[in-house]
Amino acid sequence: MTMRRSSWSALAMSAALVVGLAGCGGAGGSDSGKIEIKVATFGEFGYEPLFAEYEAQHPNIDLVPQVSDFEAHHKGLATHLAGGSGVADVVAIEEQYMPQFLQSKDKFVNLADLGAKELQGQWAPWKWQQGVSKDGSFVLGLGTDMGGLALCYRRDMFEKAGLPTDRDEVAKLWPTWEDFGRVADRFSAAVPDAKFADSAGSIYTAILNQSEENFFSKTDDSFIADRNPNLRRAFDIAGSIGAKGQTAKVTTYTQAWNVAVKQGSFAVMNCPAWMLEQIKDAGGNANTGKWDVTTVPGNSGNQGGSYLAVPKQSTHQKEAYDVAKWLTAPEQQKKIFLQSGILPSAPAAYQAPEVVSKTDPYFNNAPVGKIYAAAGDSLRPNYRGPKDSLVRPKFGLALGRVEDRKQTLDEAWAEAVQQAREAIK
Repeated sequence: MTMRRSSWSALAMSAALVVGLAGCGGAGGSDSGKIEIKVATFGEFGYEPLFAEYEAQHPNIDLVPQVSDFEAHHKGLATHLAGGSGVADVVAIEEQYMPQFLQSKDKFVNLADLGAKELQGQWAPWKWQQGVSKDGSFVLGLGTDMGGLALCYRRDMFEKAGLPTDRDEVAKLWPTWEDFGRVADRFSAAVPDAKFADSAGSIYTAILNQSEENFFSKTDDSFIADRNPNLRRAFDIAGSIGAKGQTAKVTTYTQAWNVAVKQGSFAVMNCPAWMLEQIKDAGGNANTGKWDVTTVPGNSGNQGGSYLAVPKQSTHQKEAYDVAKWLTAPEQQKKIFLQSGILPSAPAAYQAPEVVSKTDPYFNNAPVGKIYAAAGDSLRPNYRGPKDSLVRPKFGLALGRVEDRKQTLDEAWAEAVQQAREAIK
């Protein structure tokens, strides 16, 4: 999942969270004499009921979940890998960090040595490729989910603005992101006391996730942000909406965002599959049926998705691999989607009839299975690069300055490019 997932703002990382991520590593035994396998994840993976099922099938195994914040998880993982101790037996890695950890693959078990290549056909080809080395010889991780894109919108607010409310008609409003910006203008003119979107950063992220390249070249990892027209287009479209005061300026996963969702402070947001549960949690029962789901401009995109890897520090590497293999199998991915709405990365799971036919009453009975399965079929890999996490936040913060009217679009862009170049020196 992506941070169920990461926000543009920097997140605080406490020492307690870092320790919590990696736990104790080490001996891997429990008081009962069973083999203890620690599974470190972030956010919500939907694994809790599956752990009990796995333990019932494998009575010699105790699964110990370790859940921490997105940023703390990945920073803590890097720290403990470098230190040589303290890492869990199975660790989740979000896709934007995969290039970074592939550079440190000597710290991980090559899952190919345990038979992982025989499983390759389980995943969409692009999903498998993101989890292996460029030559395909080293398998770092097995794919969990993917973040097929859609847009969530408030039917009641669209009706108030004189816009269509039917999801198919809404999709026709914005075949392109430029059209999306024009809908924002119409909405704001009709309902000046409400905001169209949650944040410029959210819009920017969605547009970026439809491009094969963002900040770095997929060919040679060179920095291309300042000459990538797709990146500048995304920045200008999202920034223009922010500069006009059409966003609520709230960052996902903050208390301010939760309040804004509950109070209906904005009408549209970027909605990867895993976001549906976040909206339900924040909006509460009072907002049941007010939201709906439709396609994004451009029809598809990918925001996030993770992998399960096994660090060499694990003293039970085969057992850890077996856990990762089972958790990422299509049957388990399907269960997780039906339970938690987290989109499978295995076609056998997201194309299953019970997945495709799933509707969600909270979102006006939107055919969420059909919408996200269609997105899954058309997804293409979004290249990140090992230094992506160093530069990506610079542009998100720049959009925040535009929203706050502290800088123009051109000023914010120039500063973001300069900061990004300095970050990768």
